[in-house]
Amino acid sequence: MAELKTKQHDGDVFEFINTYADTEQKRKDSYALVELMQRVSGYPPKMWGPSMIGFGSYHYKSERSRQEGDWPLVAFSPRKTAISLYVYTGDPEHEYLLKDLGRFTMGKACIYIKKLSDINLEALERLMRTTIEYLNIKYSKT
Repeated sequence: MAELKTKQHDGDVFEFINTYADTEQKRKDSYALVELMQRVSGYPPKMWGPSMIGFGSYHYKSERSRQEGDWPLVAFSPRKTAISLYVYTGDPEHEYLLKDLGRFTMGKACIYIKKLSDINLEALERLMRTTIEYLNIKYSKT
């Protein structure tokens, strides 16, 4: 089984933002996301892999394969084409949380936005809180 490449490490989150975010707007949005995700999750920002900033973590075991590992509760990456938000469970019961979010596109595991002002921050906060609650229940250690 292949080892996961996206692991938490002690890289400097703010140095990463300053060097990786390719526009001033993306840097400002990244700092705002750090503040928002830290407040909502209750966890400090940590680097995950080469380009993801995550908050908190959970240990998962795949229901369809033997893969397991650790993953952030919520995360983002200020990529070149868009900011990737890892804040959605993908559970059909949570689709209603996307309706007030604003302008975004979806990938398999994330939401892409051009800039933070394209989305409703209150809707993003509700989405993150629901996702964190869902993951904590689904992957609880009890």
